[in-house]
Amino acid sequence: MDLVSFLQILDSTIRLATPLLFACLAGLYSERSGIFDIGLEGKMLVAAFAAAAAAYATGSVWVGVLAGIGASMLFAAIHGLASITFRGNQLISGVAINFLASGLTVVLGTSWFHLGGQSPALTGGARFEDIVLPFATQITTNTPPLGLLDEVYSRVISGHSILVYVSFLTVPVTWWILYRTRFGLRLRAVGENPAAVDTAGVSVTGLRYAAVAITGLLCGLAGAYMSTGLSAGFLREMTAGRGYIALAALIFAKWRPWYALMACMLFGLLDAVAIRFQNINLGFVVVPVQFTQALPYILTVIILAGFVGKAIPPRAGGEPYVKER
Repeated sequence: MDLVSFLQILDSTIRLATPLLFACLAGLYSERSGIFDIGLEGKMLVAAFAAAAAAYATGSVWVGVLAGIGASMLFAAIHGLASITFRGNQLISGVAINFLASGLTVVLGTSWFHLGGQSPALTGGARFEDIVLPFATQITTNTPPLGLLDEVYSRVISGHSILVYVSFLTVPVTWWILYRTRFGLRLRAVGENPAAVDTAGVSVTGLRYAAVAITGLLCGLAGAYMSTGLSAGFLREMTAGRGYIALAALIFAKWRPWYALMACMLFGLLDAVAIRFQNINLGFVVVPVQFTQALPYILTVIILAGFVGKAIPPRAGGEPYVKER
């Protein structure tokens, strides 16, 4: 493999890891507050649909992003209402959201666009364009070989849409919020011992709803990026299990922001390799394309089976809080 091919895989890794990173950090906020959310998949899917539909209708990608965030936050509010206010089973609520999003996007997409559940292709201002950073060389098919640093800067770091850079910026912001602010301290505390937080005069319900709202925001960005940045429109079930992979990455990262970045990059790399290499010839055997395509999901199963060491979730996770009278 030459340098250009290797850098192209890294470039694809960053693009494919972006929605996973948004979703993984979304789950991080929710689960740190004690609310387990397996509905990340559904919120990403409905956000992708809403973003594509709004962007196509208005011709503005930013209107699409706002619509995606709004749709995701609406589903997050439903999950919060079921899990926090009515103290329902958080896992069942998440599964219901996934089913609702899966069916609703197909029904509305078929009714609105008559394209079998997908949206028309987005063009022009209805989708994100790649940003060429200062001093980066514009890469074309006729670009001559560049120096190593210029190759890395121009092919890997430069040339992404703005949401890619936002996703990576979200990692240090999340670390700072969780570990350097009063809100973050209380959020982590409510996921470990909500009774102690309540005793201190802080609203457990308010903190958990705030975490659920942040989850909706980040899932909205993940879905909007998928349909307006990574792709040029909405496709049926286009999230393809990425919400579940994000949860696996969160467990792999042991609920820590910087580890979440590394876990999502690992999953993105496997996805990029699966796309880049169709049939891998090892000399004595040819690895079929189906195996490489299944690699991210195989790794997900391995991680969830517990082969990454003991990952201890927040102690109050999944348990509704009932205030003592």
